Amino acid sequence: MRMLEEPMHPGEVLKELYFDPLKLEAIAFARRLDVPRTRIERLIKGATDITPDTALRLARVFNTTPAYWVNLQTNYDLAVAFREIDVSNIEPIITD
Repeated sequence: MRMLEEPMHPGEVLKELYFDPLKLEAIAFARRLDVPRTRIERLIKGATDITPDTALRLARVFNTTPAYWVNLQTNYDLAVAFREIDVSNIEPIITD
């Protein structure tokens, strides 16, 4: 349940589930995806987000879906937003 409450950044998922077990290196992986090396390095460090472009490339190389990667990012972003944004002063609209 903790993972749902505090999801990992998609870059951490990429590192722990793919990079480490497959012994991948950022330079060779970036070439394979035809993206800048810095995009992969920043993603793994959690310094950048999964974009639709990156999601399509990761889905292709790992035989997953783009939605898998985009959903990881969305879940992470929502968890961060829940911690940082106070919406308690917003009154709900009640409909019949």
